[in-house]
Amino acid sequence: MREGPDIARIASLVGDPARANMLSALMGGTALTASELALEAGVSLPTASSHLSKLMEGGLLTLASQGRHRYYGLAGPQVAGMIEAITGVAAAAGPQRVRPGPRDAAMRVARVCYDHLAGEQAVAMLDRLVARQVLLRDDEEIHLGPSAASHFAAIGIDVEGKARRPVCRACLDWSVRRSHLAGTLGAAILDKILAEKWARREKDSRAVIFSPTGKQAFEKTFLA
Repeated sequence: MREGPDIARIASLVGDPARANMLSALMGGTALTASELALEAGVSLPTASSHLSKLMEGGLLTLASQGRHRYYGLAGPQVAGMIEAITGVAAAAGPQRVRPGPRDAAMRVARVCYDHLAGEQAVAMLDRLVARQVLLRDDEEIHLGPSAASHFAAIGIDVEGKARRPVCRACLDWSVRRSHLAGTLGAAILDKILAEKWARREKDSRAVIFSPTGKQAFEKTFLA
């Protein structure tokens, strides 16, 4: 037996179709009950409970109780990044399916990736921030540039506070197959987009739908 991380164990947890559907459903950043995840996976509640127990034991999920309800969520951004990356590999190398419908078209433009923005708009935003040297990029490492603190403070985002996880992190985008911005800064930007009502979450989907005026405001703020 080789020393090091047990990749096969994690791969077997993610590789089951029902568990993969559950993990994908949680990529929207909303905690779900076992019943809701059973519907997402297309399995019975007892079967879903068995799958959830395995995902919990594997460290891929967290569980929170509120009253009589128990809510499952992804264990953190690292797990979400893994799912997003696997989705990208599946899209590039897996069996080809019929082109997705309108909802998937919206997902390609903008969607939630755990707690930050993904899709074409998110990739374009990261490209522009790097081009303006607000963010500095060294391969897949992203850092704040000298002007970052003042730049983001001007739009109401604080990047100087203490954080338990990285401020900036590259996350491979499955639909564009290039990186978008994750980390606490990526999460803060998504929060601002939704707080300003530039966009809304589509019901029962990870898609983020920009209004015409919201799209203009987003582009003026992050793509100009």
